[in-house]
Amino acid sequence: MLLAAVLCVACNRAPAPVAGPAPAASTQADADSGTDFGAVSVDAPKPKRHKVNIAKTTEWPDSTLESGTATITCDTDAKVDGEGITFSDLAFFSVLDAMLPCKDAGVLRLRYRGRIAGDFTNLVERVGNMSVRMGIKQRILDIDSSGGQVEDAIRAGDIIADGNWTIWVREHAVCHSACVLLLAGGDDRVISGAVGIHRIIRIQSDATSRAELSAELHEVHDEMKAYLERNGAGVAVADFMMTVPNRSLRLLTPAELVGFGLTGRNAAQEDLERIRLVRRCGLDFVRREDAFYRAYDQQCTQVAEGVASINACGLALRPEYGFPDKTCPEESPLAELDVPATPAEAPAAPEADAGPQQTAAH
Repeated sequence: MLLAAVLCVACNRAPAPVAGPAPAASTQADADSGTDFGAVSVDAPKPKRHKVNIAKTTEWPDSTLESGTATITCDTDAKVDGEGITFSDLAFFSVLDAMLPCKDAGVLRLRYRGRIAGDFTNLVERVGNMSVRMGIKQRILDIDSSGGQVEDAIRAGDIIADGNWTIWVREHAVCHSACVLLLAGGDDRVISGAVGIHRIIRIQSDATSRAELSAELHEVHDEMKAYLERNGAGVAVADFMMTVPNRSLRLLTPAELVGFGLTGRNAAQEDLERIRLVRRCGLDFVRREDAFYRAYDQQCTQVAEGVASINACGLALRPEYGFPDKTCPEESPLAELDVPATPAEAPAAPEADAGPQQTAAH
């Protein structure tokens, strides 16, 4: 009976409507298609698994962030930029120091500007792991990236998918090329900036014909499609990317982002959470949550003022549907926006084996 009720709720949720006519698609002719950005694939072996489980020790392998800049803030004010703690050393105690102010706040916003590469994957993995140790349940990735390594984007996206992240692409920020793959991993995606795709560049290729190049790209293309499918996004994104010349950039419209499953709530994550929420918070909670998100998708996600306005619209809409819910406040829609913006005094460092354990992803 419980499963039938859950499936009934899922069936009653209509596809998210798009407010107003979708703007015409546009193409930029000046896309950055250098080896540092764009959508780059390299013929390189996958990184070896860590010799140590970083979830159980403070002895993390050496890693430094060199592909961009990372800042940790403990608030959800989308208008705040350039504040917080900037760090590049990804050693255990460096990440711990950057995140300590967020423990009492219960939320962190990781602001990243730069290319998608192996050090970015390490950044997301380690910040997520430290969040589990500290009990910080609300995590936001505030991204601004022109792309990078496809393989690293897939690995980072799977880590994001396992770590309960909300992803923001704010006004004046971009998420292009390989960065678009990250959106599939988020539990929720709030997008106000430009999202664009183009063809993958194959580095170190020995191809001398279209057929040989196509064969080399086939494996990574299939890997992209498998990644998109397991994370609830449209596999057509991978096919669409292959039709846009790398020197250009095809900007996705709001309607296309909805159609590809790259904005708003993640459909795969919703299915996973629905059964758990019915057991924990009740069927009425899930029905109200579905009704809220239908209204939120229609009234809030298409506002033009930016992420802060989208968030404000959602907060104003929640009381109509009984949220935050008194029984399940942490499960309520937009719960990450309910935590205090000013953290209390920083607590002592956690023990190396304290808190729930999180398996390292690769």
